[in-house]
This record gives sequence, C-alpha cells and structure tokens, in this order.
Amino acid sequence: MKLTILESDDKSVRFKLEGTSFSFANSLRRSMINSVGCLAIDSVTFYENSSAMFDEYIAHRIGLIPIRTPKDYDEKDEVVFSLAAEGPGTVLSKDLVSTSRGVSVANENIPIIKLTEGQTLKVDGKAVFRNALKSSKFQPGLVTYKATGDDKFEFYVETFGQMPPLEIVHKAFTVLSDSLKDVHKEIKK
Repeated sequence: MKLTILESDDKSVRFKLEGTSFSFANSLRRSMINSVGCLAIDSVTFYENSSAMFDEYIAHRIGLIPIRTPKDYDEKDEVVFSLAAEGPGTVLSKDLVSTSRGVSVANENIPIIKLTEGQTLKVDGKAVFRNALKSSKFQPGLVTYKATGDDKFEFYVETFGQMPPLEIVHKAFTVLSDSLKDVHKEIKK
C-alpha cells in the first residue's frame, strides 16, 4: 500500500492511496469519521438564563462548537468551559473560557445566542473526549473518497478545527492497526 499527499494545509488534506481495496478504503473513511476521538462539550450547567431561548437549545448549540483537542488527550480527560454574558449583544464561541491551558474553541466567531438589554447568560460546559460513535459532535472532520482505478483511491479530509487534518488520517490508521492486532490475537487463541 502506498500513500501520496497531493495537497495539504491547516484546514484540509488530499491524498492518494494505492494498492488497496474498496473495503479497506471505506474502512479508513469510516475510521476517520467515527473512531478518531476529540473533545466536545457534552453537558451544560445553567446558573442563569434570562434570554428568550430554552436551556436545551443553548446547550445544543454550545455542544456543537468544535474544541481544539491536544494530541495527548484521551477518554479520562475533561475540561470545563465557563461563559458569563450580558446583553445587549451576540454571545460568540470566543466567550467560552477554558479551565485548561491548550484547550480552546476552534473557531471564535460561532454565534451562540443574541441577548437583548438586561438579558444574561451564565453557564458551565463540561467537555469530554469521545468519538463519533457516541455523537456526531465528536466527529473531527469531513471525509470523502473516490476510486481512481481498481486499487487506487483519492481521499479528501477537511477538519472542523479540533485537530490538523493529517492528524485525523494518522489517528485513523492507528485505530485500524490496533483493531486488526486485537482481532489477530483473538484468532490465535
């Protein structure tokens, strides 16, 4: 199997994979989408919400904001984000303040809610490390591929900002490799 990078920047990567099958190409795509873990805000505690929107609506919007995930994070790690805002004005993702150095929102300009004069919003959100098998908010990016020959495929990976696109590819290969090792051990028994 041979992998060739065709284009790469901090938002996306395009690469060619040769010497493999449709089954493996699809397994790699699914691994990049479903099995690469990242941080996302999974629970939100409301201390004050005098806006016109329900708590659940705001919590859902906060949960979909991509969180930059350091390489060394795993399922035991949690990070709390705090938000305190008062209207008038639009509350943006940059208003979420992390308790952990190195962890922040990936895009600071995502609107959460618009507050009018006198309205306030005070919340804490707990970010946990999971993969997209739990929820799509833990999906690190968009992945597509197309066949360019019998055993040749061209992939396009675009990050949502949690990690660089090449890191998504690398982690997906690691997940697949580890899974195959586990299966191989079971077969040997």
